[in-house]
Amino acid sequence: MPKLITLQDPTSPAAEAFRTLRTNILFSALDKPIKTLLVTSPAPDEGKSSTVANLAVTMAQAGHVTILVDGDLRRPTQHTLWEIPNERGLTSMMLDSTLSKPPLQKVGIDNLSILTSGPLPPNPADLLSAHRMDDVLQLLAGEAEYVLFDAPPVLAVTDTALLASKLDALLLVIKAGSTRRDQAQRAKEVLQRANIRVIGVALSNAPRDSNMTPYYGAKK
Repeated sequence: MPKLITLQDPTSPAAEAFRTLRTNILFSALDKPIKTLLVTSPAPDEGKSSTVANLAVTMAQAGHVTILVDGDLRRPTQHTLWEIPNERGLTSMMLDSTLSKPPLQKVGIDNLSILTSGPLPPNPADLLSAHRMDDVLQLLAGEAEYVLFDAPPVLAVTDTALLASKLDALLLVIKAGSTRRDQAQRAKEVLQRANIRVIGVALSNAPRDSNMTPYYGAKK
């Protein structure tokens, strides 16, 4: 089992926070539907990959058929996190137009499938901006209610803006005590220039408030 709080300690405040995040995303889609969502961060090592993985788990646990896609074609981590092979994945679909079914992998969680990155290409930005990506997205959307993408940091490469422009919305992850204010501002500006729909910001690594008593399981 991967080291995800929603699986290892589902009754914890942190796991509940991911369920709250799921609910907020679903409510934000009432006026404008969200089927494909990209999760990223301004800079590396800010918790985007674990955030999108935990979010995917909560989506699946709520009964929504969900696909988690590793769209980071430079430093993919979902196959490592889930301890699954990465011989075939997103790049396999991109390069083989005859592939009509996504090479999804089951991970023992009802309603959840993983599409790893696949072999890393020499030109990720060109691959993600290609017309073939539209076909791939259509195939994935036909297999699930929600398709969540893990993507590279916004400020590191152009890949994220290119991919996000093809998706319904974007969630930005910032890390407490790590993400610099100027980085967050620059990321916001990059996304605004690309006309990306940013539905919100998720704070990772936030300290727990010791004054807050867990509602469920609280002792009288």
